[in-house]
Amino acid sequence: MDRFSLEEILESDPLGLLNDIKPKNPIISEDDRLLASFEEINEFFKIHKREPQKSSDMHERRLYARLKGIIEDAKKVEFLKKYDRYNLLEEDNVKSIDDILESDPLGLLSGGEEDIFTLKYVPNISKDRAEADFVAKRKKLDDFTKYEELFIECQKDLKEGKRKLVKFNEKFLQKGTFFVLRGILGYLEEIINPKKDKNHKIDGRTKTIFENATYSNMLYRSLAKGLYEDGYLVSEHEDRVLDKLSQINEDDKQNGYIYILKSLSKDDRIVTKRNLYKIGFSTTPVEQRIQNAKNDPTYLMADVKVVSIFEVYNINPQKLEQLIHRFFSKSRLDLEIVGNDEKVYHPKEWFIAPIEVIEEAINLIINGRIVDFEYDEENEKIVLRR
Repeated sequence: MDRFSLEEILESDPLGLLNDIKPKNPIISEDDRLLASFEEINEFFKIHKREPQKSSDMHERRLYARLKGIIEDAKKVEFLKKYDRYNLLEEDNVKSIDDILESDPLGLLSGGEEDIFTLKYVPNISKDRAEADFVAKRKKLDDFTKYEELFIECQKDLKEGKRKLVKFNEKFLQKGTFFVLRGILGYLEEIINPKKDKNHKIDGRTKTIFENATYSNMLYRSLAKGLYEDGYLVSEHEDRVLDKLSQINEDDKQNGYIYILKSLSKDDRIVTKRNLYKIGFSTTPVEQRIQNAKNDPTYLMADVKVVSIFEVYNINPQKLEQLIHRFFSKSRLDLEIVGNDEKVYHPKEWFIAPIEVIEEAINLIINGRIVDFEYDEENEKIVLRR
């Protein structure tokens, strides 16, 4: 199977991960040198919307140590006050809920069954809304060492341009995805018991790891909301993504739909086939495409039910469809259908595979990992390629 290169989605570098900021002019005096070093910290805050932290990124770690040294020197603080555009030198430097939680040495805001998100003396709101608005606290991760190398590799790929920061799109927030949330690099390790909510969107608790050695079990919907408001996705490594199958933005063009259908036929040869689905492509709305299904051999001369629809952007849709068909080729339905014209047809787009497995395969194609897997038709599951 051919491998294709990753096209650049964004030409800009919104978080400045590839920049090496240096003063343009020679530094003459000690004050000039101090101001130049502090302006580099200001620039970091402007880009990342947060202070530099003690992270594995050496540039950020250097800025963190520099800021700490400045704050501890009253003369430096006094000199730099008029240049402190983001209040970085204030003694009471609290800018977010995370700052409050992390600066709680006596643990007054943690422990026990209740937390600061439990409201005692206000009218109760609906359970659904409460769960949707849930914000999980990040906790220290004791076994971070097994994730540390993943974050180091991801940062390295970003600096070398092998990965990109792209506009967030929920379709690509899958297990194993890296993202940047409010300036912090994160990794979605697992979606626990995923299910669709009343709006038919995926939800469930997550195990989300952050580069500052913390983790959270926030809801998938809360994570997605946070990324829409202030975040980016990290694209897959350029060597592992198929041609143009990557995150989309507002400039991308929709080519059509990949759809999954279930037959409503009464034919015993079809009714007895468990997990039988049609996987096809349409440039027109699927509901319009299937209106005449009962008179079309392609649809087994019977009405069909729409199971799933995936929008397709920026790619050759026939190539995508062929890739899916090739992946499930060993489980293709072998059946003769007689059309209204009395001719015999052999439908090519019907496959025997569980719906969750088909959707998993489509997601693997979208994020470029399909090249490492194959379909085990006997056990009806996707496995690593031998």
